[in-house]
Amino acid sequence: MSVVLRPWDGRDAVALLAAAESASDLAPQFSGADLRSAATAEAFIEQSLRFDAHVKNWAIVEDGVAVGNVGASAIEYRHETAWVSYWLSAAARGKGYATAALLAVSDWAFEGGLYRLELGHRVNNPASCRVATAAGFRVEGIERQKLRYGNDRYDVETHARLAGDLVPASARAGALPALSLSAL
Repeated sequence: MSVVLRPWDGRDAVALLAAAESASDLAPQFSGADLRSAATAEAFIEQSLRFDAHVKNWAIVEDGVAVGNVGASAIEYRHETAWVSYWLSAAARGKGYATAALLAVSDWAFEGGLYRLELGHRVNNPASCRVATAAGFRVEGIERQKLRYGNDRYDVETHARLAGDLVPASARAGALPALSLSAL
């Protein structure tokens, strides 16, 4: 099994559609985008899964098929910070891909001059919390009712990792899949 991180491509539209349909909890990741056709998925990739100076989104690709995303946004070199995020299709969950991808992007960010990486997850998403913690992100607090999806508001637990923070040994001990990185 081959797992790589690479920038999204319009040819990933069908895989994006499949991922979006695989789990209803992914809907917030797509900001209400209409992902019902390859054309709309391709437009979403071009507009929202960009790879440029301030936003970098890598497709998590398993055996040639995009099954998730790990991204760094709000990349800001004055204060040396960025916001990181991740998601996986239902079939790709539980394999360690999100943690391995988050570690790889964190390494890229710190090697590239960033000092502080931040992320947040809904408090009703314990799987996302496990990924963050396994990748060495420490809990910093709860932001009450920060996110709104439809008519519902959600508390968000924030995490951060600093360049000098130690990563749990289990994350580097070979328990995670090896990821091949391209275009970092």
